[in-house]
Amino acid sequence: MKLYNSNLAPNPRRVRIFLAEKGVKIPRIEVDLAKLEHKAAEFSALNPFQTIPILELDDGTRIAESIAICRYIEELWPEPNLFGLTALERATIEMWQRQLELRLLLPIAQVLRHSHPHMAEMENPQVPEWAAANRPRALRAMAIVDEALRDRPFIAGDRFTVADITGLVALDFARPARIAIPQELANLIRWRETLKARPSATA
Repeated sequence: MKLYNSNLAPNPRRVRIFLAEKGVKIPRIEVDLAKLEHKAAEFSALNPFQTIPILELDDGTRIAESIAICRYIEELWPEPNLFGLTALERATIEMWQRQLELRLLLPIAQVLRHSHPHMAEMENPQVPEWAAANRPRALRAMAIVDEALRDRPFIAGDRFTVADITGLVALDFARPARIAIPQELANLIRWRETLKARPSATA
């Protein structure tokens, strides 16, 4: 297997953290987003949507999308379990993973992509109004997550899961997007610091 990766983007980082939590190492092929290598014909042949990460299996099969890759890895290396054991736990983890992906990570990414000068070539055209519209959405999601964390250490319950990985990556991505995490969100800040203290956070 080999993993097409970029250290500049949040989604490959989700996979790297997941692999680190599993203790699994997969050779990487670096894709230079700054040079728009993901838009080149060679890469487009691997994934016509021109997104990373991609996991390529030994038989040439390719799996795109970070959570799809993580699910495949979980099937091969089931411990430690990060997607849930019981029906309720699996549903709860999936719920929070999706909500953090769609309500937090995506708006933050839209702010960055449509406002940061370095993204002008990658996101053409940039729409500043779309960045402005997504900033309050990200902040509202932070407040909702802060309230959810009032009575538990991790977002889906008492233990670390793939949903926490999405949350950490989203909150860390807020910095280059120039979205400050409100200081009054003490539960959110505590959660982020807990996640950042895990060795996998540096993957």
